[in-house]
Amino acid sequence: MNKTNVVTSSASTENKIEFYNLEKVRFIIKDGSGLDIAYAYEDLVFSEHAIFIFQFDLKSSETIYCWFNQDCIEANRVSLLTSLIKTATLNKMKIIYKGKFEMIQKENEQISVDFKEI
Repeated sequence: MNKTNVVTSSASTENKIEFYNLEKVRFIIKDGSGLDIAYAYEDLVFSEHAIFIFQFDLKSSETIYCWFNQDCIEANRVSLLTSLIKTATLNKMKIIYKGKFEMIQKENEQISVDFKEI
């Protein structure tokens, strides 16, 4: 993702806060899939209905990793990924398919996300 700012603590260079270009990602998701962002947390951006998750690449501001819900039908995944990649490319971004994920509801209403890399 394009990092709009990097704020570094004066105490240590290890304490830096990354700011990602969430608006560009929102546009890519909306244009490429017709969906909106449901939730963003740290380096993860969840699509509506948890169909896919984007993960910002911490080393490249132009790269996003894409994870699809394991319940997504294969033909739909391929079609959606192709559309997202096309939109990202037009916006000077690169999407890399990383694998699938499963969301697990815990007893305390927390959700666990299990990523399965390809």
